Amino acid sequence: MKTTRRCRTLLSVSLNFFALFFSITAFITTYWCVGTQRVPKPKCSKLRTHQCIDYGVNETDPNKVVYSWETGDDRFLFRQFHTGIWFSCEENIHDESERCRSFIDLAPASEKGMLWLSLVSEMLYIVLLVVGFSLMCLELVHSSNVIDGLKLNAFAAVFTVLSGLLGMVAHVMYTQVFQVTVSLGPPDWRPYNWDYGWSFCMAWASFTCCMGASVTTLNSYTKTVIEFRHKRKTFEQSIREEHAREAFGYFRERSVHSISKSVEVYSSQSLRSGRKTPIPADSLDLSDIAASLGEEQC
Repeated sequence: MKTTRRCRTLLSVSLNFFALFFSITAFITTYWCVGTQRVPKPKCSKLRTHQCIDYGVNETDPNKVVYSWETGDDRFLFRQFHTGIWFSCEENIHDESERCRSFIDLAPASEKGMLWLSLVSEMLYIVLLVVGFSLMCLELVHSSNVIDGLKLNAFAAVFTVLSGLLGMVAHVMYTQVFQVTVSLGPPDWRPYNWDYGWSFCMAWASFTCCMGASVTTLNSYTKTVIEFRHKRKTFEQSIREEHAREAFGYFRERSVHSISKSVEVYSSQSLRSGRKTPIPADSLDLSDIAASLGEEQC
């Protein structure tokens, strides 16, 4: 039982560790959503001659204006962007650097409350994962003591389930806030097309590992309780059987002792009086009667 319970605890600790690692990684990275933004091409200059619009004059004839015949999407640049819980970063069209802005400032005023609630839920999710992971590690230390292990197992299961629920709520609320920001956010930020990134996938992978750890922990608690009750029931049954054997032996010795005492009393009375005294049939067995008759004939 100890080996099986220890293996189940190790599995729970491993799943909780992966959930904690994925959640922290997703929380501090900015790749929850990725995509492209359509921005107008900048004006051409001496430093920038490509991917730009030239509004200058003809070098051979300064009186002639140079027109750009680009239409539709050709007049725009498509820059990459990636957004996390805290920041949104996009490419800088003038150089190779990135420009990052606070996603809290980009979100519409009607969604700021939900975004802050999502942030608080995400932080509580990580905190509860840390607490559950610590309790599971303590359970490994106290694996020899079944009662202490069961208490730690129960608390770890409760904290892990609560953390999973908070994580799910946080992820769903952030998704809703981002979708509203795509429609109502600043015009210079609104994506042309977008999709979920690897940070978002890690966040939901963390939730999956968290729920797997909670289910494994509850399963370990249930199995340990059932095994412990089965062993206690078997032990109590063996104790009752042992007491029954002792009681049977005790009454058997008492009955044999009473029979032998009755025989001794009968023999002494027969020798004194010289006459026979009837003996109850249930007080002697056939072997005692045969022995008594043999002695009288002699």
